[in-house]
Amino acid sequence: MNASDLFVKALENEGVTHIYGVPGEENLAFLEALRKSRIQLILTRHEQGAAFMAATYGRLTGKAGVCLSTLGPGATNFVTGAAYAQLGGMPLLMITGQKPIKKSKQGQFQIIDVVRMMEPLTKYTRQIVNVGMVPSVVREAFRLAQEERPGAVHLELPEDVALEPVDEHTVFNISTCLRGDANERAIDNAVAMIKEAVRPLLLLGAGTNRKRIWESVSHFLDQTGIPFFNTQLGKGVVGDDHPLFLGTAALSDGDYLHCAIDRADLILNVGHDVVEKPPFFMLHDEGATRVIHINFKSAVVDNVYFPQLEVVGDIANTIRRLADKAGKTETHDFDYYMRVREQIQEHIRIGEDDRSFPVKPQRLVWDVRKVMPEDGIIALDNGVYKIWFARNYPTTQPNTVLLDNALATMGAGLPSAIEATRFYPHRRVMAVCGDGGFMMNSQELETAVRLKLNLVVLILRDNAYGMIRWKQYDMGLPDFGLEFGNPDFVTYAKSYGAHGHRVESTDMIVPLLTQCYADGGVHVVEIPVDYSENQKVLVDELQAKVCLL
Repeated sequence: MNASDLFVKALENEGVTHIYGVPGEENLAFLEALRKSRIQLILTRHEQGAAFMAATYGRLTGKAGVCLSTLGPGATNFVTGAAYAQLGGMPLLMITGQKPIKKSKQGQFQIIDVVRMMEPLTKYTRQIVNVGMVPSVVREAFRLAQEERPGAVHLELPEDVALEPVDEHTVFNISTCLRGDANERAIDNAVAMIKEAVRPLLLLGAGTNRKRIWESVSHFLDQTGIPFFNTQLGKGVVGDDHPLFLGTAALSDGDYLHCAIDRADLILNVGHDVVEKPPFFMLHDEGATRVIHINFKSAVVDNVYFPQLEVVGDIANTIRRLADKAGKTETHDFDYYMRVREQIQEHIRIGEDDRSFPVKPQRLVWDVRKVMPEDGIIALDNGVYKIWFARNYPTTQPNTVLLDNALATMGAGLPSAIEATRFYPHRRVMAVCGDGGFMMNSQELETAVRLKLNLVVLILRDNAYGMIRWKQYDMGLPDFGLEFGNPDFVTYAKSYGAHGHRVESTDMIVPLLTQCYADGGVHVVEIPVDYSENQKVLVDELQAKVCLL
């Protein structure tokens, strides 16, 4: 047995079944150990795609996804994936190779300090130099990646260490870590604030989308009757069809939802932290809305977030205790919230039947919703369409909208959808990408075809970096520097062995997408999109709106 065999044995002990990546010559000993194991290697076409896939596995399961690269350029290609997982709270283990560290004949060829590079992007990064430490280092990496708040970790295995003989070593038992409960005094103080409030409001953030917290949240809603809204990363924790659901905070301020937020005198902020784009701005003014921070970790305070009370501990347990102690309060008044809810429900359906072409985002969202079943998953890349889906796309189950509102990187939509499809082969999965984001990792189409997945990829074509172009317009600047050309996406898809389609009328969308799922395989659907209403609906109308009295 050598160090690579022991490393793989430790990974098996952690329950690893798949590793995503692009091996290099420095990984060959590890690759041979992997060949002899029960772990499946999923070869990708770029290290960034591998990291996105592994992070998505972590997001869906709570267990660390694992990805592999060589040294130098392979490792640097992991950087965006590391930041994606670290900011998004997704458990991820990155394994990179390195030149021999005891004796090298290649000087500094391809050598950079990968461990130091990963320090600001991870919870833990180590170079393995002692083969006897492999089991403990792997166990520690998984523990840190998976404990709250989850994130990215990194291990570097040098080429000579990977081949070093090692006596038979036992791997470490996986201990169960029970998360601590919130302090009783903090619970009582929170209950008192809830009972004193007239218009309390519940916010569900990214942390509630983990570890089956939705069950306790549903219990809280039943017991207290307090209405709720969610951040983009908290979307779907409780279905949008719940009678107490107000909407998704897709914008930081000024949306119809903020009429209710601004009227609240108390916000119970559950599972949100400041890495996500703020769902509202706190004020220092006298009489301003008070905030209770409910999370696994204490609050990170900045100039838009400074909660008056922190209830730190296991979220699910905290929410259940609050529900049972607070119950319903007769002095709560939610009439205004319910009127805002009706206004929001009417607003998001405007344009759902618009037959103009190229398609408007409002119509596209509802057409996608018609095609996707309740357990269907959409994986959004990053672009202005993400705002439209966050505001307008109704969800009924957790983790059925996979988006990134932390790093907000382009290029993650397709790899994320590939992993969701692989993990849930019997559920409908759709990647929704702009033409800019799609082309950043479009080579992973070959991976999807090779894995024989059933996947639909929507490419929203506007021949520009549309989000930035809209912001440029909003700032009153000339239209400059953001338009580009595109390949023939139908031919491009076919060149990879996928099916290619081009939508030529809005009425084609639902029948075509339905047929794609019926036929199976990988389908790329190009849809020309008209973003001309971004300014009108998301800026001008909101600035002119008058909140209900």
